[in-house]
Amino acid sequence: MTRPITVGADGSAESLAAVHWAAREAVRRSLPLRIVHAREKSDAEDRAADAQEALVRTADEAGGRHPGLTVTTDLLDGGPVEALTAAAAESDTLVLGSRGHGAIVGFLLGSVGQQVIAAATRPVVLVRAQDRAETEAAGREIVVGQQGGPEDSAAALEFAFEAAAARGAALRVVRAWALPTVFTYSPGSLALADEAGGLEPYEKKALELALQPWLERYPDVKVTQQVEMGSAGEVLLSVAARAQLMVVGRRAHRSAVGSRIGSVAHAVVHHAPSPVAVVPPA
Repeated sequence: MTRPITVGADGSAESLAAVHWAAREAVRRSLPLRIVHAREKSDAEDRAADAQEALVRTADEAGGRHPGLTVTTDLLDGGPVEALTAAAAESDTLVLGSRGHGAIVGFLLGSVGQQVIAAATRPVVLVRAQDRAETEAAGREIVVGQQGGPEDSAAALEFAFEAAAARGAALRVVRAWALPTVFTYSPGSLALADEAGGLEPYEKKALELALQPWLERYPDVKVTQQVEMGSAGEVLLSVAARAQLMVVGRRAHRSAVGSRIGSVAHAVVHHAPSPVAVVPPA
């Protein structure tokens, strides 16, 4: 079954930018585009009719910009979080608009977006209203964060390599590290670091090991490996200005105050100027 690129549309400027991003991605990857509107359970029938008309107009605009693109629309019931999470499960990627108010404030994700990201079993891409196709054509990189062992970031690396290959873009893989504490480094890992010649060479070797299968699978993708001391969120955001797309893994968990998506994903989602792909573990 061919999974579509699915995008949520609600008539806002950010959701329209998300529709245009999703349409370009669908064309790049020869996938159909599905445009959905998830309505509130309390919406009246006349509002549903207005939403359906808006979906048709949006689909016509996307199809007009990209002749040959297969576009379908759906008006989803059951509440936005549940409906969008279910739509994501049926999709290759779910794309959502994200309200932004400049680099300092960053994204205002909202509870719906955060809950969908935390629950989705497929990648979710967040797009700001200011996003333009020209950004992708300007030679900017795909930037992806790598953490832990090879299996920990495999899903995010796969998404990033595929995105870079589809665009003919360069890929920057970033691994951040910090001085060890008794809670983050075991005696065994410290012994391996000593064998590698120190902590930084150890981190570089860890990155090379994680990248090895993807470099073999995508030999035409130009890759820059960056290993830098600091928090992962800060290091990723330090190179965000050069990115056309940021890719981060998700470590979702639930707490007494609601769904969490992990500190690194949270930082990048709220402050990166480019679209951000949040990829769940495989």
